[in-house]
Amino acid sequence: MAKTNCTVLEQKGFLRTLCLLIAVGFATAIPVFAQSTTSVGRNADRSDDISRYLQDLFPVQTEGIDYQSVYDALTQLYANPLDLNVASRDELETTYLLTERQLSSLAAYRAEFGDLLSIYELQAVPGFDLPTIRRLLPFVTVAGTPSLFGALPNPTDNYLIVRYEQVLEQQKGFSGAEPDKKGNLPTRYLGNSGQYYARYRYSRPRMFSIGLTAEKDPGELINWQPSTRHYGADYISFHAQLQNRGRWRNILVGDYQVQVGQGLVLSAGFVLGKSAETVQTVRRPTLGARPYTSLTEYGYFRGATATYSLHRTVDITLLASRNHRDANLTADSLGETTATSLQTSGLHRTQAEIDDQGSLLETNVGAHLLYHNRRQFQLGLTFLRTTFDKFFQKRDLPYNQYEFTGKQNLVVGVHGSYIWRNWNLFSEVARSSGSATNSGGIGAVGGALASLTKKIDMAIVLRHYDRSFHSFYSNGFSEGSRTINESGAYLGLKYTVYRKLTIGGFFDYFNFPWLKYLVDKPSDGFDYLFQARYTPNRKTAFYAVYHEEHKQKNLTIGKVKDVVGTTRRNYALNAEYKLMRGLSLRSRAQWGGFAYSGQPVSRGFVLVQDATLDYRRLSLSGRVALFGTDDYDSRQYVYERDVLYAFSFPAYFDRGIRHYLLMQYGLNRHLDVWVRWARTDLTNQTTVGSDLDQIDAPHKTEVKVQARWRF
Repeated sequence: MAKTNCTVLEQKGFLRTLCLLIAVGFATAIPVFAQSTTSVGRNADRSDDISRYLQDLFPVQTEGIDYQSVYDALTQLYANPLDLNVASRDELETTYLLTERQLSSLAAYRAEFGDLLSIYELQAVPGFDLPTIRRLLPFVTVAGTPSLFGALPNPTDNYLIVRYEQVLEQQKGFSGAEPDKKGNLPTRYLGNSGQYYARYRYSRPRMFSIGLTAEKDPGELINWQPSTRHYGADYISFHAQLQNRGRWRNILVGDYQVQVGQGLVLSAGFVLGKSAETVQTVRRPTLGARPYTSLTEYGYFRGATATYSLHRTVDITLLASRNHRDANLTADSLGETTATSLQTSGLHRTQAEIDDQGSLLETNVGAHLLYHNRRQFQLGLTFLRTTFDKFFQKRDLPYNQYEFTGKQNLVVGVHGSYIWRNWNLFSEVARSSGSATNSGGIGAVGGALASLTKKIDMAIVLRHYDRSFHSFYSNGFSEGSRTINESGAYLGLKYTVYRKLTIGGFFDYFNFPWLKYLVDKPSDGFDYLFQARYTPNRKTAFYAVYHEEHKQKNLTIGKVKDVVGTTRRNYALNAEYKLMRGLSLRSRAQWGGFAYSGQPVSRGFVLVQDATLDYRRLSLSGRVALFGTDDYDSRQYVYERDVLYAFSFPAYFDRGIRHYLLMQYGLNRHLDVWVRWARTDLTNQTTVGSDLDQIDAPHKTEVKVQARWRF
């Protein structure tokens, strides 16, 4: 691509025209920029983009990441692309595709020449190359400006989605129940085996959003009892949002999440930890409050929040929430009720699960004060007070000794970030305190992202979370799934050998000062990853990944239990290529092993072949996967394409074949239909699943049908 030095010309009007003409001249080099004339064409391309991006981010399974939440946030970003002319640096960082040098270059370009006239103009921004632009495209747009190729589409999104899915084989939980010798009926699911889902969304980026989501999981009842907070479907989520009304930056009622600082007090949305993107994913951006639309039935606020601009550089956010949480309850001899754990499955299929539903009332009040200036300096103060209506105390086990106990918890945090040239420095420190004696822990994280040269990017993160640091809505950078009982240091590097070849890797050391679940003494460990990506042309791409992790875990042999080291290794080779217009293939080989120190290695592999065909209004995609593992320890995770707004990242274990076929068809400009059929056949087992999900056959078949009406 030709290089354009936009600083040597004095007349900006002539320069802007020249830059735009250069971009248009290269438009043919980026065929994905062109918009399809049919809705299915656009949707198929975007769905394929989501699939490709997730597989690139997570080529091997990583612990501590809520993949469902990541996918939900990613699809929302696809549905509402960022406007390059108004998006903040933090918002652009949520794509995890731009380096610090590119972010600074784009900010300088906008400051020098004003708004971009077209998305093609990215090619005139110093530091942007074609591979980066191709990957960035699905996340961004240039709205409200004229286009060389006609008017831009209406950014308002107004649609209704309905979905039904079913496992065709009978699972034990849905079978007939014969009484035992004592006349007691065994446990069975109370509802039918179908899963129902509906979502309505009416939104316009940076202006307003209204949404309603309802879902019934397999085995759950459809129940209308307002007195017990049941309104048909088992799970109902809703929100109404207004944005940018004078000094009111954001007003949101209903279900929402809040993302500020480095996530030690409030964290939500598309936040990642360690992945194949070894640099950009370690920092959390400050995005404020956003509607919650996920099917994950925990981790969100239900109430109201508002952000008001006190000054052009100072914003204040207030939040209030009152929500019923699923929890296990026990009663002592005096009749006092205690909550011993929070349930996060969101499943209410048996009487025991229904008894836990909404049994703990949680109230949250909080605030966030943020100062930000044009030099990209941020300083924020956050507090969140969480109150339960019942005493909370986990089971009396050694590893729970420093867990939260009581009815009330307060977390206060201070965060800051500073952009200096191509360096992004960030940190947050928080302290928790509560009504119990084991509260009062400190959480701290700090680090830097840097573009050291045009070819080398680096990330450094240090973190420390006390064993008594309690923060219920945190998601700071960590090895575990929670920001508690951990210290560590992370170094990530990425090197662009040349525009077609990039290599990268990370090394992370972590220490757990206190006991953990299945680890009966203080422990430590480390992991590292290497990856290389080669893109010889726009039709072909290859990458290779190696990930090795060393941890400690309980091992019981006979009557002797000890904490020993474990080693997990994963390898992945991937190739994707387009044979012709509309037909693309993706081949993947993935294998690895897991072993306790001094014990035999559990090994596993999976071979995957994907194919996607787009023809006019029809899109077909399918997979055939051959897998084999010694046991569950060597399971392999591979992302699967699914219907729009659905997520599939299954674990492949035992031995067998899995295949699926996904069809999408656009009947007209309003209606799209999806049908997905998937089947797993095991060759070394006579049943599939366990407990109430067990199928008395060596296969499992899933069918899913979805329709979307765009108003």
